[in-house]
Amino acid sequence: MINRDLVIVGGGPAGLSAAKVALDAGMKVTLIERFNQLGGQLIKQTHKFFGSKLQYAKTRGFDIAKILIDDLNGFSHDQLEILLDATCVALYPDKVLTVYQYGKYMKYNAKSVIVATGASEKILAFENNDLPGIYGAGAIQTIMNIYGIQPGKEVVMVGSGNIGLIVAYQLLQAGVKVSAILEAASYIGGYLVHASKLKRLGVDILTNTTVKKAVGEEKLEKIITVKLDEKWQEIPGSEAEMDTDVLCISVGLSPLHQLMSMAGVKMVDISELGGLVPKKTCDYETTVDNVYACGDVTGIEEASSAMVEGRICGLMAANHLGFKHPNGEQLEDDLNNQLCVLRQGPCGEKIRCGLKKVGEI
Repeated sequence: MINRDLVIVGGGPAGLSAAKVALDAGMKVTLIERFNQLGGQLIKQTHKFFGSKLQYAKTRGFDIAKILIDDLNGFSHDQLEILLDATCVALYPDKVLTVYQYGKYMKYNAKSVIVATGASEKILAFENNDLPGIYGAGAIQTIMNIYGIQPGKEVVMVGSGNIGLIVAYQLLQAGVKVSAILEAASYIGGYLVHASKLKRLGVDILTNTTVKKAVGEEKLEKIITVKLDEKWQEIPGSEAEMDTDVLCISVGLSPLHQLMSMAGVKMVDISELGGLVPKKTCDYETTVDNVYACGDVTGIEEASSAMVEGRICGLMAANHLGFKHPNGEQLEDDLNNQLCVLRQGPCGEKIRCGLKKVGEI
């Protein structure tokens, strides 16, 4: 059994940010990441961020990942342990974690745990949706932006949220033709600045439209689309064929809640936040003592919010165990103000509504 002050599960924007603040407070931290490098979704993101300088506005996602990783340099191995290619397969109410890495199981006994596991992509049900050539948006980003491989020659995107719009633009930058973007709703879900950029480049965004069927023998060759009415029902006779060798699905994310559910954390189903999310206090502590959660696992938002939540979470975990950050009180106020600013306006209405249902604000 390995004893640590704090174990953080997830090395994305929230987990990295939590680790930095906790380390500054003097905690001994183990950071667990299932991929072979830190950074989470940031390492796939080539676009520049919005927001303020405090959340690295006008900086590309993969460069933000480098900044967050560099922030951990200088801490000794005794204070910071990083496990890559490591999967946390179990979290128990007594804060014992089982970790699998390179064919070996390890047990950690933590005084405090931060769950920053992020989210997984939602799937879309239609005939033949398992044909080769059908990907999630995250898989497309991994193929292109990490491994430098074109996923195909021609793509149809399903979903006009920010992820769908951004990935569509990245496909165009990689020399892939984007034939169209399909959106089941009657309106575009993402920022209009992204949609306008695609429109100017000749990409059609077809609202009230979805995929009915994928067609192909050994791989995707074309799709059948269908129009939807105001009740989301298919309109008979509105089917149309589109030739394509790649279909990219971007219809939302679901929080990866499984570890917290295993630990007995009380979960609530909030559609505005993406699905099952943990009940937690304003200190980010869940219903299990000294088990905290931050980032997309608590509700789907931008990476900017995940970074701020991670910093707050790391600070709270340290405070509750008697570790004092050198600038704790001022930092807490500043971070909470940053989060309020990020959630202002019409773009933040959905997350504000979801948090009210959870009972956080």
